[in-house]
Amino acid sequence: MNEVNRYLEQMFGLSDTVAVITGGAGAIAGALAAALLKAGAKVVLWGHHQSTIDAAISRLKGEVDGAEHRLFGYEVDTGNEEAVQTAIGATEKTFGAPNLLINGVGGNRGKCAFVDQDMETFEFVLKLNLVAGLMIPTKVFASYWIRGKIRGAIINMTSMGSYVPLSGVWAYDAAKAGVLNLTQASAKEFAPHGIRVNAIAPGFFVGKQNRALLYDERSGELTDRGKAIIAHTPYGRFGETDELAGALLFLASQKASGFVTGISLAVDGGYLVDNI
Repeated sequence: MNEVNRYLEQMFGLSDTVAVITGGAGAIAGALAAALLKAGAKVVLWGHHQSTIDAAISRLKGEVDGAEHRLFGYEVDTGNEEAVQTAIGATEKTFGAPNLLINGVGGNRGKCAFVDQDMETFEFVLKLNLVAGLMIPTKVFASYWIRGKIRGAIINMTSMGSYVPLSGVWAYDAAKAGVLNLTQASAKEFAPHGIRVNAIAPGFFVGKQNRALLYDERSGELTDRGKAIIAHTPYGRFGETDELAGALLFLASQKASGFVTGISLAVDGGYLVDNI
C-alpha cells in the first residue's frame, strides 16, 4: 500500500465500524450501505418487511465484493422501543456492538392545500419521519452507548424541507424541521459521552416514493413540480444516490470528523443557495 492509499485508509477506512441503517430497503439507504461496505464496515439493514430487506441485501451482494461476510438484515419496527432494543441485541450477536446509526426511515404521503390536510395522514407522516425516523432509535442507541461507554455516531436524514418549506407537504416539512432541530439538540446533550450526532440533507434524488411527483408516469416527462425543482437547482439536475457517499464517509469516520457534531451537510446541487 503506497503512502496515499495508507493515508486515505487511515482517514476514511471503517473496518472497525458496525453500522445500522434503518429504512434499509430504500434507494438512498442502498447507496449508503454500498459506500460503507466498500470502506470496510459491517452493515446491518433494518427494515419494516423482511422481504424487501432480503432483496436489498441480494442487490448489495451483487454490487460489492465480499459483502456477503459483512452484511445482514433484520425486520424491525423502529417506531417500537422494545423492537429496537431486541434488534440491537441481535445485531451485537451477529457483528459485535454497533457504533454507527443511520436514521433512514422516512417518507411522505401526497400533497395538498393546508385546509385540505387529513389529520390522520398528517400524524402518520410526522410519526414516520420524526418518531420512527429519529426519536426512538436515537433514544435506544444513545442509552445503549452511554451504558457501554461506546463512542458512537448518529447520522440523521434531514431535507431541503428542514430549511425551506416545500409546498403542500405539511407533515413532511414539520417532521424534517424537527429532525434538524433534534439533531442539533441531541448533539449537545450527547457530546459529553463522546457520541456525535450529525445529518445529511439530500437535495432531490429520484426514488420510488417521489418518482410520481417528479415524472409523469404516462409521458415520462417532468411534472410541473419536477420542472420547478430543476429550475431551483443551480446544477440543473437531480442528484445521483452515489453522490451522497462522500458526505457519509466523512461523517461516519471518527478520524475525519471526530470534532464535528450538530451539523447538517447539504448534498443538493446548490438548491439551498439558489437566488435571483
